[in-house]
Amino acid sequence: MSVARELIPIALFVCITATAIGVPIARAFARRIERDTPRDPIAPPDVTARLERMEQAIDSIALEVERISEGQRFTTRLLAERNDKRGGELPPRAS
Repeated sequence: MSVARELIPIALFVCITATAIGVPIARAFARRIERDTPRDPIAPPDVTARLERMEQAIDSIALEVERISEGQRFTTRLLAERNDKRGGELPPRAS
């Protein structure tokens, strides 16, 4: 497929012109969109109250998980100490 030699400079000129006109228009459009969007979206009061309740619930769950893990560490330590006193024997199996 051959292209006429006269079309190459014309295509180049069209591309450069489209770029020179298109880039400022695109930047102006992007600035307009950015300007029209609110910077600090304000949540409705009911959503804020719900988020606060969720935060309190998550904090209480985290506290309970910490208590459970502390109990597990304590139990593991007791079992390890008990096993050390026996001399490393395994406890008898319950049948």
